[in-house]
Amino acid sequence: MNRKFYKIFVFFAFHICGTFYAQNVQIDSLKRVVEKIKTDSLKVDQYNKIADLYKEIDPDLTFFYTRKAIAISLKKEYHFGLATAYVNKGNASIILGNYEDALKFFKRAQSEFETALQKETGKKRIKSGLARSYASSGVVYSEQGDHTSSLKNYEKALKIYQEIKEQTGVSKTLNNIGILYKSQQKYPKALQYLKEAHKIQTVLDEQNAPMTLTNIGVIYFETGEYHNAIQYYRKAQKGFEKNENKRGSALLNNYLGDYYKAQKNFILADEYYQKSLVLYEEIQNKFGASLALYNIGLLLQEQKKYKEAISFATKSLDYAQEIGVLDQTYHSEELLSELYQSLKQPEAALVHYKKSIIARDSISNQETSQKFAMAEMNYEYQKKEALLSEKHKREFQLVVFSVLGGILLIVLGWVIYNRMQIKRQLTLKKELAEYEQKALHLQMNPHFVFNCLSSISSFIVQNGTDSALKYLSKFSKLMRLTLEYSKGSLIPIDKEIESLQNYLELEQLRFDNKFEFEINSSENVEFNVGLPPLLIQPFVENAILHGLVPKEGKGKINVDFDVQNEQLICTITDDGIGLSESKLLKENSVTAHRSMALSITKKRLKIMESITSKSAKIEILELNTDSQTGTKAILYLPVQYIS
Repeated sequence: MNRKFYKIFVFFAFHICGTFYAQNVQIDSLKRVVEKIKTDSLKVDQYNKIADLYKEIDPDLTFFYTRKAIAISLKKEYHFGLATAYVNKGNASIILGNYEDALKFFKRAQSEFETALQKETGKKRIKSGLARSYASSGVVYSEQGDHTSSLKNYEKALKIYQEIKEQTGVSKTLNNIGILYKSQQKYPKALQYLKEAHKIQTVLDEQNAPMTLTNIGVIYFETGEYHNAIQYYRKAQKGFEKNENKRGSALLNNYLGDYYKAQKNFILADEYYQKSLVLYEEIQNKFGASLALYNIGLLLQEQKKYKEAISFATKSLDYAQEIGVLDQTYHSEELLSELYQSLKQPEAALVHYKKSIIARDSISNQETSQKFAMAEMNYEYQKKEALLSEKHKREFQLVVFSVLGGILLIVLGWVIYNRMQIKRQLTLKKELAEYEQKALHLQMNPHFVFNCLSSISSFIVQNGTDSALKYLSKFSKLMRLTLEYSKGSLIPIDKEIESLQNYLELEQLRFDNKFEFEINSSENVEFNVGLPPLLIQPFVENAILHGLVPKEGKGKINVDFDVQNEQLICTITDDGIGLSESKLLKENSVTAHRSMALSITKKRLKIMESITSKSAKIEILELNTDSQTGTKAILYLPVQYIS
């Protein structure tokens, strides 16, 4: 049996699924879609899909579409698209037999996939592509006979597929490892991996499952376990009938012919070889038909039906020569030589023997000859191209540079205009937010003035004229400072502290020194840090009115400023009665004032977030421990500087 030919054929039978007609329909659909796509990354992905489909129909078109994908990917630094294009080029190179080029493309793909993992989103599909590149490298090394490197690449692919739980990739890789061990005649390991692959294929209802069963049956056949072999062949037969896979069925019928031939059941062997031949000719696959004809010739030779065998061997040779398969040409010529020798026709036997020797030598020299021929063709082509292009080089350059210059000017103008529009929109948004901030600030001014005037009124009644004059002096100083900075969106931190100092001194006078206060600023707070005016005052007012005034005895307020993690943190702490008890002492007027101030402050913080694109929030905590009661208000503000 022609084992090498079988090995080549199994590779193509497993890796090429579906029909060319279906692929062409899909390609046409993708071509229509790609013309409408505007996003570069999506366009690259479509080009790569088209290139992948073309690898079995026309590898040259695979290279054409991968060049399109690579050009856009390099320009946009789209590493996933670039890596996928290299994988497609590698797979097309495998089909063309250019294994060294294929390995180079797969290594480039692996490098780009690794970069994509660091820089791009969609980690699962990137890892899937990386696994695919390792698996394809394993196929190349296997075809080159480097089983160690092949196994290493398959194991890398398998590990990634298992990590991302891509079961289809896991089953294909397990199948490839099984076939690799089969080619090394390590049958127990081969069976282990193939059976594991088939378990997953059964769960996923994969169309390749019957092909795996066929390979398992072949291993049992080659190890002489004919009973197991025929069981798996029968299972595969049912699977192929269900999936209507004529290509797989044809190959399986060849194996069934081998089985019955080994059992000396020449009638059934011939029946299955003939079935295989019919299927191959039905799908116009001369590659497989040549093998089936050769096997029928061998079967007839074993039955000493030499004249009948010659017609099958001759047709096998015709197909092999027509499609240029040297390996089968050699075996068919050898069979014809033996048949003519058996018929006592030494001259014809010698002719075919010589041709078989020529074919055998051609097999070993084919790769070298192809390389030299390709190099010579490239040289002649490049020489002609150079002569033709030199003549029109300057004219072409002038046209190209003119067109590029025009396009560049248009693009540059569009970019400048677009940037101006964006800048204008951002400026308008910022100005709108600032006006909203100022409007809320202006709402705070009358609220604050109303509270202060109310305090002065009660102070005059309670403390007399002299004390009232002192209070009015401090009040006028506070008003002057407040009005001075009311037009701006920010007040310097030192002026805010001065304003709070005046306000707290006024309240001390008003409530007859019922509380002490302390204002601190850490070393982290720089002199030019600013914050919105009247942002802290409402919290200090609440601490006095709702925390310290109802308290028996003297209280204290602490106001602290600090900068941590690029945030200005303002903390107002009092040792008053606390939030819970304050709620029990409801006074509608005071509650109304407090609700208005806090509501406005929250709106101001939201606008501050929109202007600075940084967090601004309030936390109000109740202090209720054995050693301390009271309230703590913490404002987290973005650090802003006054220019």
